[in-house]
Amino acid sequence: MNRQKGRVIWLVGLSGSGKSTLADALAEMLGHSGQHRIYRLDGDTLRDGLNSDLGFKQQDRDENLRRAAHVARLFAEEGYVVIASFISPLESQRQMVRAQFGPDQYSEVWLSTPLSVCEQRDPKGLYRKARQGLIPEFTGIDSAFETPECCDLMLNTATQTVSGSVQELVRELKL
Repeated sequence: MNRQKGRVIWLVGLSGSGKSTLADALAEMLGHSGQHRIYRLDGDTLRDGLNSDLGFKQQDRDENLRRAAHVARLFAEEGYVVIASFISPLESQRQMVRAQFGPDQYSEVWLSTPLSVCEQRDPKGLYRKARQGLIPEFTGIDSAFETPECCDLMLNTATQTVSGSVQELVRELKL
């Protein structure tokens, strides 16, 4: 009955790069068009519920993303445009996520925002806590964020407005 083709827009980047802000703005814009069934999938939300049993060791981070990709795939199979926002710091993790989807069902969007800008934004105070040693293995401080090798789109949210980023995303990904 549902004629919409589902797909996943996977937003990756450092904490404070604007993943959630961009995801919310994209969901709102697509929702207003009335042409899309939309589901927002956010790393913080999943960690509060489905993934509350996971910590932040590498194995747990991998499992967090595996579960997130599975949930995203289930919604995409039902015809939803899934807008997923996850740091996804390692190329191996991003490849594992990408492997869950067909080539025209998944798009990886890298929010290439400099660490200094993310630290200035620091909406949750996480960088400050990481610099004080209160949060070990924090991505960007003492845990690596690997530059994506095969993202479908790169946005620099330090130099581009939210509206401009949404417009580019829609245009480039043909949403």
